[in-house]
Amino acid sequence: MFSKSLLLSFCTTALLACFTEASGQAEIDWNEHQWMAPGPNDFRGPCPGLNTLANHGFLPRDGKNLNMSVILDAAVKVASLTTDDPFSFTLDDIKLHSNIEHDASLSREDFALGDNVRFNETIFTTLANSNPGFDFYNTTSAGEVQRLRLADSEARNPTINNTQKEFTIRSAESGFYLSVMGDPLVGVAPKEFVQIFFREERLPIAEGWHRSEIPINRTTLVPLVAEIEVASNWTGSGKCSVFEPVVDP
Repeated sequence: MFSKSLLLSFCTTALLACFTEASGQAEIDWNEHQWMAPGPNDFRGPCPGLNTLANHGFLPRDGKNLNMSVILDAAVKVASLTTDDPFSFTLDDIKLHSNIEHDASLSREDFALGDNVRFNETIFTTLANSNPGFDFYNTTSAGEVQRLRLADSEARNPTINNTQKEFTIRSAESGFYLSVMGDPLVGVAPKEFVQIFFREERLPIAEGWHRSEIPINRTTLVPLVAEIEVASNWTGSGKCSVFEPVVDP
């Protein structure tokens, strides 16, 4: 399902167009995309990026009836496996364990251990407190966070899914938050921006964030993800996932 050479997770595919100042792209009227917290009947999922888009109104704010648009095309091919409706899905649908959602998340508990959908401050502390003494995160700290989160999950979750597929998704997600919240060429992001993104599922516009003028794509992501993978010192463990990674021909 996922090619390691692609290194783009579901969230990454869905968010790039909104988070990059692409050439010829229409200017966003941020007055029409003010952050609003989800209501009690709104759906949100385990991906902070997609939740952020819904909170800003780029996706339907109720998190429902997400259709197969051009931007979400590659993502929907995966997400639609979680719902009976072949044409649309909700943010709640993507919580299906081990499809897009995965163990050893940076901000959610493992499926077997608790709530795998909602933000968990205790889990997030590993990332929040990383790279002490500096006001930024980088690929080295991102890899170390992945290593620590995986060690914690392995210690507490006897049914952990930790195959190449999960590792690829986790590493791509780490490269994504560094790129979107910081510099996509060097993989350095201000801690304040990253923490707001995860904790509040909000774009830190008031704090000085703006969309990257450098296109965030495979060319920029692959080197960062490679550095993160090395720094994470990953080894596989646990049972095999339902979906295995595709090997490039």
